[in-house]
Amino acid sequence: MYLKNLRLHQFKNYQKADLDFSREINCLLGINGSGKTNLLDAIHYLCLTKSAFQSMDNLNVLHGGEFFTLSGEFDLEGKNWEIRLVVENGKKKQLLRQGKPVEKMSEHIGLLPIVLIAPDDTMLIKDGSEERRRFFDGMICQVNHEYLEKLMRYQHFLKQRNALLKQFAERGNWKPAYLEPYDREIVSLSKYIAGVRSDFLLEFQPKLLEFYRFISDAQEPVGVSYESDCMEENFMESFGQCLQKDIATRRTNMGIHKDDFLFSINDFKIKNFGSQGQQKSYVIALKLAQFQILNQQKGTKPLLLLDDIFDKLDDKRIGKLMELVADRQFGQLFITDARPERSRQILSGMKETDVRFFTIEKGKVAAVAQ
Repeated sequence: MYLKNLRLHQFKNYQKADLDFSREINCLLGINGSGKTNLLDAIHYLCLTKSAFQSMDNLNVLHGGEFFTLSGEFDLEGKNWEIRLVVENGKKKQLLRQGKPVEKMSEHIGLLPIVLIAPDDTMLIKDGSEERRRFFDGMICQVNHEYLEKLMRYQHFLKQRNALLKQFAERGNWKPAYLEPYDREIVSLSKYIAGVRSDFLLEFQPKLLEFYRFISDAQEPVGVSYESDCMEENFMESFGQCLQKDIATRRTNMGIHKDDFLFSINDFKIKNFGSQGQQKSYVIALKLAQFQILNQQKGTKPLLLLDDIFDKLDDKRIGKLMELVADRQFGQLFITDARPERSRQILSGMKETDVRFFTIEKGKVAAVAQ
């Protein structure tokens, strides 16, 4: 799979931009703040219908504008897919495929697999469990549509149950029987989602270990485990026993939204005992394992976006990553860099590879050079 072109109108700091890409390596060059990462985010939008960096769509509209549009043509196994996304203030987001509206955004997820490696990825290790759940859920949703649908259903019932708990507290009138329909759905969906997550890790973990060893040249064992109460036989009973706590806190305290994925090195939490270098290697290994599992399960190589990766890695890890590029382990690659001479030097060894360089200045594609 590869992206042929990208068209932007009033997106972030771009009034308008048209880009035609190489099907192999595309390098976006420019100083910090010029708009390199915004181009990656536009690609992310077309593949997953949402920004990788901003949760509110309207905040991606060019300052002073009322809407933005993104469009691109993808080649997927020889078939051309025209994707267009429109966000207009005060209106529902629109996605069109082949010129026809897509009724549910979830129907689009997984068609165009994508992996982003960004400077803030270390938050997967350093931040709370929500970031890790989001990472694994996003990955599983690209390969398992039933999982996506049930996860969305779970989030709906969780939101409704929490709203009811808050309403009870505000009115001082508790009616637990009103919660029973939500409880049944949340418990049932929690068991399904937790089971899929657990099974997914059985396939994911060996890939993580393989890439960690490659990137770091190290032999220390790393791993990831899944922590959840939702698969226990007495989960329904435990969920019910938590009602008084739910009432006191006005929110649901058990369910898959409380689960965590534990990252380890030498059987200890890498957050607490891993060096900075070990943590960087682990994060890259996570993303490369994501790439491989999407490739295997979707039958096509995902787009790979590398955002300012050369700034955050030492020469050794950059060299290892470029080994995989040279070995054609990846498909289409997008790289951003604030230092043009560095990218040209690193990529100069990519013989018989179509490398295209784009120079970005203040939201404009100022030049394209081969």
